[in-house]
Amino acid sequence: MGARILSLLAVLVLVAGCTSTPKDTGLLSTESNMPVTESAPPVAAPPVEVAQGPAPGTQQDLVVNVGDRVFFGYDKYDLTADARATIEKQAAWLKQYPQLNISIEGHCDERGTREYNLALGEKRATTVKNYMIALGVETARLQTISYGKERPAVAGSDEASWAQNRRGVVVVQ
Repeated sequence: MGARILSLLAVLVLVAGCTSTPKDTGLLSTESNMPVTESAPPVAAPPVEVAQGPAPGTQQDLVVNVGDRVFFGYDKYDLTADARATIEKQAAWLKQYPQLNISIEGHCDERGTREYNLALGEKRATTVKNYMIALGVETARLQTISYGKERPAVAGSDEASWAQNRRGVVVVQ
C-alpha cells in the first residue's frame, strides 16, 4: 500500500511540474523564503486596426468614392452621359460637405496652340461648373482654372494618351 501512495504522489508531482511558467507574485514562502509563484493569466492580443478608407470630405475620399474627373472628346467641351453621371455624384458629395470649396481644372491634349488649349480648357471647366450649379451647388463654392495642355495626366502622343488628357478635374480646396 505504501508503494501505491508513493506512486500516486510521484505522478502528482510530475503533473504539477508540467503546468505553465510560474509568475512571481512578490510574496515569500514561509518555509524557504523563496518567492511564491502562480500561473500567469493569458495575455490578450492588442486589437488590430482595420483601415477604414480615406477620411470623409477629403480629396482622397472624392477620388475613391465618387471620381474626381470627367473626360471630353477631341476639340469638345460638351458633357457625355458618363460625364454627367460623374458630375451628379460629385454634386451630391459636395452637398454632404457644405464647408468645402472646389476648383475645377480644365485640361487638353497636346495638339493645338497654347492659347487655343487654354481657351478650350476654360470652356471645359466652365461646363462642369455650370452643370454643378444646375444641380444645386452654390456658385460661391466653385472656381475654375484652365491648364490647357500644360499638365498632361499621361505622357504620350497617341489617341489613348490624348483621351486621358482631355479632362475636367475637381480639386478640393
